[in-house]
Amino acid sequence: MERRGLGSKAGIEVPVIGVGTWQTFERAAARGGEVVPELVGTAIELGAGLFDSSPMYGRAERLLGEALEGRGDRALVATKIWTPSAEEGRRQAERALSWLGGRVDLYQVHNLVAWRRHLDLLEELQAAGRVGAIGVTHYSPSAFGELAVAMHDGRVQAIQVPYNPVEREVEREILPLAAELGLGVVVMRPFAEGRLVRRQPDPARMAPLRRYGVRSWPQALIAWILSDRRCHVVIPATSRVERLREHAAAGDGPWLDEEARQLVADLATSL
Repeated sequence: MERRGLGSKAGIEVPVIGVGTWQTFERAAARGGEVVPELVGTAIELGAGLFDSSPMYGRAERLLGEALEGRGDRALVATKIWTPSAEEGRRQAERALSWLGGRVDLYQVHNLVAWRRHLDLLEELQAAGRVGAIGVTHYSPSAFGELAVAMHDGRVQAIQVPYNPVEREVEREILPLAAELGLGVVVMRPFAEGRLVRRQPDPARMAPLRRYGVRSWPQALIAWILSDRRCHVVIPATSRVERLREHAAAGDGPWLDEEARQLVADLATSL
């Protein structure tokens, strides 16, 4: 799987495909205690061993930490602080660090909640060697103005935003600004929260994508994102090993040219 530097400021190299844990890890754990460790182990084996979590995601951070036991050195961990309280933010960070082996590779402020005060904490943890890179996230275009302000803060090294063929607002300002500032870009919601994979395009219309190694519609959507070199890693979420393998297979390229990207965009908007 291809790996990319997470922008020039973060100083981290990441696989182009990682694993999101929102809802999926708790769903997987409900099927049995071995399911999350199997997902984590398979992701590491496939080279997709960047895992993104948050205290907003229920038990996901703790489940991830348990599944990484004994193999954390082969994975990268991204998580978040999510609270308006500086005191609770510190408690969240200490809990997560205790579960995740004492270090988080990318620590983010979730949805920009109290981001200025939490950056103070993350800078402190970074100086102590407990945090690699510092990031901020948001899912809503209505917050992209504030996100741009945060991106100009010298402590921010990466962002996490939604991007797919039907959610392209980041193309206006956020992606160009990230490239200008040398920030890493983590892409969430590659399938528009499932909207883009509930129906599939006619396979005959996808035939031109086969020369890019695309064998399925989810792979086409992932390739569409990663073909924009301003994006460094995409984090589809799944609770199924077979889906994880399908996603990871899209991480080798070759990447789509503009004509192929336009085809994927046209197919997505026609669903």
